[in-house]
Amino acid sequence: MVAGEPSGDLLAARLLSGLKPHIPGARLRGIGGEHMIAQGFESHVSMDKLTVRGLLAVIPRYREIKGIQNQLRDQLLADPPAAFIGADYPGFNLGLEEQLKAAGIPTIHYIGPQIWAWRGGRIKKIIRAVSHMLVVFPFEEEIYRQAGVPVTYVGHPLAEVIPMAPDEAGARAKLGLPQDANVVTIMPGSRMSELKYNTVAFVQAAKLLKQRDRSLRFVAPMAGERQRRYFLELVAQAGLQDVEIDLLDGQSHTAIAAGDAVLVASGTASLEVALFKKPMVIAYKMMALEWQILRHFGYQPWVGLPNILAREFLVPEMLQDAANPQALADAMWQQLSDAPHRLRLAQRFTDMHHSLLRNSAVESAAAVLKVIGRG
Repeated sequence: MVAGEPSGDLLAARLLSGLKPHIPGARLRGIGGEHMIAQGFESHVSMDKLTVRGLLAVIPRYREIKGIQNQLRDQLLADPPAAFIGADYPGFNLGLEEQLKAAGIPTIHYIGPQIWAWRGGRIKKIIRAVSHMLVVFPFEEEIYRQAGVPVTYVGHPLAEVIPMAPDEAGARAKLGLPQDANVVTIMPGSRMSELKYNTVAFVQAAKLLKQRDRSLRFVAPMAGERQRRYFLELVAQAGLQDVEIDLLDGQSHTAIAAGDAVLVASGTASLEVALFKKPMVIAYKMMALEWQILRHFGYQPWVGLPNILAREFLVPEMLQDAANPQALADAMWQQLSDAPHRLRLAQRFTDMHHSLLRNSAVESAAAVLKVIGRG
């Protein structure tokens, strides 16, 4: 198995938890993080060596990462496993899987790359590389099936973790927030690059919202101490120290549950907000050159996962120059003040939650066992 990022580490660990009872003597090896290691996984290379954020950030690290891929390929070809499982991280794993599959080693990829959003041409490589695809969104099954790729929908792990009826009162009590407070949760991203481009606009929007309603309270979960320091540095450089925001150590789910609405960077966090049944505004900014490259690859009008799953603009999306402070503040104010809209959203997000709910550990493990002839 190979996971190259924390999200893949969590996915793979959950799969391992379902797999181990059926093959207790199996040797589990490759590259993984702390959650996989806790399941008895042997990581021969630190996962941190693979974790690279951003399209352009890969270039200076390419030779090192390619060397790791080649070394692992040679090891697996010399001592073939019953199967290879790539946990997300498609840029690395699909290339490795293509070589392993050609050598007769069964390859499983979990989760399906978002070919429905961009880079649809990647399906040709997937056909060559993947023996069986595990997907976390129900509509993905038909896409891969039509392409001739064996596929299993296993549900989204987040749908199991997040309660169907979140405890807003409990979350506010945990954070020391008044039960009757008007709370906005600010989530500019966990990656340093996301913080770099989103923080100032998000905090400026919070300042404008505060001018409209002095009673508003703001909370912002930080992924770690490094992210906290960088967030504060960016706020200070922009002269926004007067904006009162309670920074939290982690606790992102508690922060979402406590909020009346969430200003969130596009990505998995937006799906988490939807599963917590909260109104939101999705926004994202990036390096100008990267934006000019990526903006031409989109195949559909939505980038936020809640909107993609709904196939409509349930919540506002604001990207790059459109994600300016005034526009963000106006959109957030609408989410906070439109009560009928909030009720409609809660119902749509509840339906979405049910559609994503499976026992992903059991379902993914069953698919792997079938591939290796142990089903």
